[in-house]
Amino acid sequence: MSMIQTMDVDVGEPLSLHQRILSDISERILSGAWAPGHRIPFEHELTAEYKCSRMTVNKALSQLAKAGLIERRRRSGSFVRRPQSQAAVLEIHDIRIEVEALGLAYHYERVARHKRRSSAEDRTLLELDSNGPVLALECRHFAGKRPFAHEQRLINLAAVAEAANEEFFAVAPGPWLIARVPWSAAEHRIRAVAADRHIAAALDIEAGAACLVVERRTWSAEHPVTHVRFTYAAESHMLVARFTPSQR
Repeated sequence: MSMIQTMDVDVGEPLSLHQRILSDISERILSGAWAPGHRIPFEHELTAEYKCSRMTVNKALSQLAKAGLIERRRRSGSFVRRPQSQAAVLEIHDIRIEVEALGLAYHYERVARHKRRSSAEDRTLLELDSNGPVLALECRHFAGKRPFAHEQRLINLAAVAEAANEEFFAVAPGPWLIARVPWSAAEHRIRAVAADRHIAAALDIEAGAACLVVERRTWSAEHPVTHVRFTYAAESHMLVARFTPSQR
């Protein structure tokens, strides 16, 4: 679910200066012309550009901040805010849907694919009892022009043999698996980490930046199917859980 609120602008009548400022800035942000982190022109610059009062500019910027499109920083100015998504903790969801809920274009990139015999670490991650074939994948998911999530996945080929022949160029492994293998159980682990150089490069963030990691294992009829690790820039993602009181 998007944290960005919508703004209603009546396009049936000529726009006021306030509405023009709102429309122009929001269009540049949502189109990607102004990327997250881009500095919005200072109030005095907008005042000169639109030939209006500073109060009108301040009102428009305050509304943009309330809508979640920009972040206002004292003495530094206003900056395009990175969209923040919400994901349910106990759901297995498609990242495409999560990105599109933010009003951003989604695309996916397969970075690496390796078919191999399982290592000791692979067997621990998948909870395999014996050595067997696995498929290791590295992928990136994008929201607009920016990396949204980094994916590292292991697929147990003993449970999903057809995955050995899938290149995963056109489709992400998550939706592909959900469409073919009914899962019966899943486990989520959530932790915070500092981005190492590899993750920092993949997500286009600074090394050492805070990240949220969601690890998931799934089973089908007690057979391990996949282990996946999603890494998100902490500022762009939150997890939500809804629960009811125990019936005991």
